[in-house]
Amino acid sequence: MVFSPGMLVRSKKGRDKGCIYVIIDVNAEYIYLADGLDRTVCHAKRKNKKHLQVIKKTVCPSYADDEAIKEKISSYSRLDTNENSKVPNVQED
Repeated sequence: MVFSPGMLVRSKKGRDKGCIYVIIDVNAEYIYLADGLDRTVCHAKRKNKKHLQVIKKTVCPSYADDEAIKEKISSYSRLDTNENSKVPNVQED
């Protein structure tokens, strides 16, 4: 799986298991994530690639803005709770 900035991902391992993030930066080993609340763009979380699951391939156009990141994650969460379904492996718009 190719990770790119702006993708929506879910953490599969660690203390933050189940949390939804937007990818900010991609490194050879690690991916840097933000959720706009606890993990802002300035204090991005470093996570191993194998501990992430892509849940939405569409790119958030302004992934460097905390407000845009919060809105993207909350809109996905509202959509997910309205459908009352399990998280799909990969969703494309």
